[in-house]
Amino acid sequence: MVGGTGMATIAYLLLCRGRSASALALAGRLSAAGDLVALHVDRCARSAETAAIRKAFAGNPSVVLARSVRCDPGGWSAMQAVLNAARAALAAFPQATHLYLLSEDCLPIKPAARLRAALEAEDCDHIESLDVQEADAGGGAKPPGPIRRQEDAAPRRRAGLRALVRRPEAGRAPPRDLRIMTGSRWWCLRRATVEAVLSLVAARSDLRRFFRAGESPEATLFQTLVRHLVPGDEIRSRAPTFQIVAEDGRPVSFYNDHFELLTVQEGFFAHRISAGAAQLRARLLALHAAPGPGPSVSGGGAGIYRFLSGRGRIGQRFGGRAWERGVSLGPDHDLMLVICGKRAVARRLAGRVRRILGMPTVEFPFDDAGAELPDLGGIERGLAKRGRHRGAFLRLVFESYGTDRLLLFLDPSDLDVMIDLQGDGARLRMLEITCPFSQADLLGHAREMGLLSQGSPPGLAALVLPVLGQQIKGDSARLRAAGFPALYRLEPGLALSEAALVLAKFLEIPYDTARGIADTATFFDD
Repeated sequence: MVGGTGMATIAYLLLCRGRSASALALAGRLSAAGDLVALHVDRCARSAETAAIRKAFAGNPSVVLARSVRCDPGGWSAMQAVLNAARAALAAFPQATHLYLLSEDCLPIKPAARLRAALEAEDCDHIESLDVQEADAGGGAKPPGPIRRQEDAAPRRRAGLRALVRRPEAGRAPPRDLRIMTGSRWWCLRRATVEAVLSLVAARSDLRRFFRAGESPEATLFQTLVRHLVPGDEIRSRAPTFQIVAEDGRPVSFYNDHFELLTVQEGFFAHRISAGAAQLRARLLALHAAPGPGPSVSGGGAGIYRFLSGRGRIGQRFGGRAWERGVSLGPDHDLMLVICGKRAVARRLAGRVRRILGMPTVEFPFDDAGAELPDLGGIERGLAKRGRHRGAFLRLVFESYGTDRLLLFLDPSDLDVMIDLQGDGARLRMLEITCPFSQADLLGHAREMGLLSQGSPPGLAALVLPVLGQQIKGDSARLRAAGFPALYRLEPGLALSEAALVLAKFLEIPYDTARGIADTATFFDD
C-alpha cells in the first residue's frame, strides 16, 4: 500500500510551452496560496520567454525549474517532460504529499482550501484509468471524454495500441504482468505513488521500450502503472481536472462567459482556458485564493456546453440569425400564389389583375432568371440569390411595391417553395390553374426550360416530351396531395359564373369585379 494521511501539501507539475505570462500568473498564484510548483519549460520556447520565467522565480523556494526537453505532442518527449518535473518536485520538496499535473492552459475552479480538504479527507490517487480493450466505441457505450478524444481524434493510434496489446509485434510486446490502461493525461497522485512509478520505470527497461514505442504515453504510462502498483480501492478513476471534448476530438476552449459553468463542475482545475479570456482568468485565480468551499457542485458541464453550442450553430442561442431578423412576412401580408404550368395563361391573368385591380404581380421569380422585378439592391439578381432566403426576398418585394397584397406566380414543380412560404406566417391562398398540354405546348414548355432548342431534332423531342408530360401530371398530383388548406382550382370548361366565383374567393374581391377578370372565352387561349 502506498500513501498516507495527514496535512496535504501539493506540488504542482506545471508544463509550460512558452507563454510566460500565463505560466507566471498561474505559478505565482499557486505558490502564493502556500503550494509548491515544479515548472517545466519546453525547450522549443523562445529564449526570452524562458529567461523571463527564470528571472521571475529566482530565489523563490516554492518554485523549481525542471530539466527542459523539446516536447513533441503525443510522443515520448512530452512524457519525459512530466517525468523530469516529477523528479524535480520530489527532490526539491520533501514536504509535498501530493503531485498534481497541470499545463499553462489549466486554471483552478475551486478554492485552494477545498482541494486540500478533499485530499486530506481521503487517502487515494485521482487518475482516470480504464482498460484500453474495454474503452472501445464499437463495443457499446461511448467512453468518457478523455478516452473519446483518443477514439475520435486518433483512430489509427487507438487501433495500433489495441492491435499491439492483442497481437504484439516483435520487440513491442507489452509486458506480460501489465494490464494496459488509458485515460485523461491530468492526474493528482500521492507522493509515494509517484515515487513508486518512477522507480519502476527506472528499474525496467521493457517498460520504457514499450511506452516509447507507442503513441501518447501521457495517456497510458501513469494510467497503467498506477493501476499496477496501487490497490483498486485507493484509486478514484476520474480525472481531477475538468475538460470537455468537442465532436472533432479536440479539447474545448473556455472563455469569459464560462465562469458559472466551470465553477460548479466536479474537479479542481479546468483545461483549457483561452489565453485571451483575461476576465475569466482573473476571476478563477481570485476564486482559488478565496476562503470557504466555493460554489456547490451540480455537474453536467459537457451536456450544458453541447446544448448551448448546438443551439448556437443553428442561430437559436441568443436570437435569430442577423439575416433572419424581421424577414418573415407575418400575418400583415396577403400572399396569393398562382400555380400554372402554361406561362402564356399565367401572364394573361397577371395582366388582367394589374389592369383591373392595380395589384402588383411577380411572375415565376424562382424559375425565370429574367423575371421582371423591382430594384432590390442586388438580391433580385439570379435565381440562387432569390431562392437562398425566400422570405427576405419577398418581404423586399412587398416593401418595394409599397403594398401588403401580392400575386405571385409559381411553376407546379415549385412545391418546396410553396411549403416554405406556407410556414412564413403570411396570409396565404393558392390557386391552381390546370391547363391541357398538347404536343406543341409541351415542346414550347421544354424550350422555356432549356431542355430543347429550336434546332433539336424530332427524335430527341420524342424522347423528352412524354417524360415532361408525366412530370406535369405528377406535379399537379403532388400539389393536391400536399393538403394546403386554402387551395382553389381554375380549369377549362368552367362557366363564367363558376370561374368568377373562384377568383372572387381567391382574390377576395367583389363577384362583379371577378367576372371582368375571368372572361373564360379567351382565358385559356394559347
